[in-house]
Amino acid sequence: MFIRFLKESMIAAVLFLAARLYLGWTWLTSGLGKITDGFNPGGFLQGAVAEPVMQGGGAAPAYPWYTAFLEHIAVPNADVFGFLVMWGEVLVGVGLIVGLFTTTAAFFGGTMNMAFLLAGTVSTNPVMLILAILILVGKGNAGSIGLDRFVPTLKEKIGRKPKEEHTSKVA
Repeated sequence: MFIRFLKESMIAAVLFLAARLYLGWTWLTSGLGKITDGFNPGGFLQGAVAEPVMQGGGAAPAYPWYTAFLEHIAVPNADVFGFLVMWGEVLVGVGLIVGLFTTTAAFFGGTMNMAFLLAGTVSTNPVMLILAILILVGKGNAGSIGLDRFVPTLKEKIGRKPKEEHTSKVA
């Protein structure tokens, strides 16, 4: 019942608009700040490797696989990851604000939130991740008050048919 509400209700669409504007603005301003300030994630990444998130009493790293990923892939390629993060934040922010490719933007925003959480940065990431998950559950309704409303018409005009809903019929 709750999922149906998220996918079909106009009230949910308005709530999604508010969540999208909050998330979009947060991502956009963060990304633009990184672009204008010359973002370099090297220090953060090295700190996340040196002091990983620890399990319960602090005896062992909670996510040794993620620490290994940071140490062997992210740190040596910090410039690439910095570029992806700052421009990813901007694109996710714009997509959410204007409501274009909303679920895609929410997915990539949630992916960044999860990466930041695994690296030990809490901040607003848990709240942002929960909102991103709700947007993903709401699917098309999350961007219905936005440019996503026009995507099926555009697909039709360029010759691609939008996905049809499959319903099972009992004979």
